[in-house]
Amino acid sequence: MKKLVCLALLYVAVFATSAADTRILLIAGKPSHGPGDHEFRAGSLLLKQCLDRVPGIKAEVHDMGWPKDDKVFEGAAAILIYADGGGGHPAMQGARAQIISALAKKGVGIGCAHYGVEVPAGDPGKLMQEWIGGYYEHKFSVNPMWSPEFKEFPKHPVANGVKPFSVVDEWYFNMRFRDGMKGIIPILAAVPSDAVRNGPYVFPRGPYEHIQEAKGRSEVMMWVSERAEGGRGFGFTGGHKHANWGNDNFRKVVLNGLLWLARVDVPKDGVASTLSPEDLKQNLDPKGGAKPKAPEKK
Repeated sequence: MKKLVCLALLYVAVFATSAADTRILLIAGKPSHGPGDHEFRAGSLLLKQCLDRVPGIKAEVHDMGWPKDDKVFEGAAAILIYADGGGGHPAMQGARAQIISALAKKGVGIGCAHYGVEVPAGDPGKLMQEWIGGYYEHKFSVNPMWSPEFKEFPKHPVANGVKPFSVVDEWYFNMRFRDGMKGIIPILAAVPSDAVRNGPYVFPRGPYEHIQEAKGRSEVMMWVSERAEGGRGFGFTGGHKHANWGNDNFRKVVLNGLLWLARVDVPKDGVASTLSPEDLKQNLDPKGGAKPKAPEKK
């Protein structure tokens, strides 16, 4: 009888611990682009691998752009959408925007990464401003392939432990932010060279006069935001090149952001994680073609 009671108590303790875990949902988009680019599923699985080492965190990856059952959103503390955007943005299809808006009003953290920060102007753009503070607007924002020098960071939990770094990626900038940057704090910012401003951009190739005229201005490539009802959001414009997840600081700032979205205390030195070259080769989409080369790093 004693043995049965002990087993029952152990079961209750394990169940209680599991039930108390903070759930973070990682929504990975459908296969996109060539090998090594837009590896949404593989990148999300790497983030999950790192988050799984954080006590009290339960990370879940839902691929192909959306969970198979909307019930998985129940009880989630934070959501990251890492997927193709524009008119095909997974959160803007059918009634999904209503689901995300309802979660945001309940205080669920919402994050978007890379192409996932782009939606059409108008109502979708306004929703993104509400959810995460800003968005990529076609022909207002730009998407050059370049290597920003991230040298200084604000005193904010998402920047904890992040050291200066630079990697080549399709870093978008000139986001359409809320008026007056209300509730928004830049996390990653750098000054593009005149050559970067002059293009060509990835698409459309540009250049755009309003981008050229802003030469010398620092541009924001990751930001965090607070919503009026108390929820949190972030936008991260990197994430085109899968190999960049191997950069400790690139990875750390996103992992920190995910904890912050979920209202979990970010460690003083940020989320510690390690990935091997072999880890980066796992779960890549079957796109065919040559294997990707690691991007230039500084």
